[in-house]
Amino acid sequence: MIKPTYKVAYLLMLLLLNSCIWGTVDDDNNPPFEVQQQYEAVTISRTEFENSTELLPAEPILETGKIYVKDDYLFINQPNKGFHIFDNSNPSNPFNMAYLKVLGSSDLSVKNNILYINNATDLIAVKPDFTNNTIEITKRIVNTFPELASPNNCCYNNTADNEVIINWTLIE
Repeated sequence: MIKPTYKVAYLLMLLLLNSCIWGTVDDDNNPPFEVQQQYEAVTISRTEFENSTELLPAEPILETGKIYVKDDYLFINQPNKGFHIFDNSNPSNPFNMAYLKVLGSSDLSVKNNILYINNATDLIAVKPDFTNNTIEITKRIVNTFPELASPNNCCYNNTADNEVIINWTLIE
């Protein structure tokens, strides 16, 4: 037979266990756990990836990331897509002059008129010529960075050697 002091401890343990199993419900009657969103990797072949960087005509900004200013230029990142390039010689009226498509990009640095950009897993050095609307990739260092992680950092993708993750899409 269980002694009375143990009965109280046993009852408290059951109550605690019950709260662990069932959790609590907030005022909106939502469950105490959050359903994790699922993402799917967007991949392309390494060959297509390495030939995808290009200077295009100006495009409207759909989503913004980091912003960089160098001399009279303003670079606005569109995450994992590229950079909108503005002529900022008149800061009260910047002119959207070009779009630099760089898949998997989020950062850039500029030194001696060379743009150093993360191109998904690679680091590329790009020499732009805005007067002729051309670019030259002067250097590519393959696999400098890890694969792009999913937005919720939960998903691992077993990417083939000849493929590169350039973005993640939400699975509805």
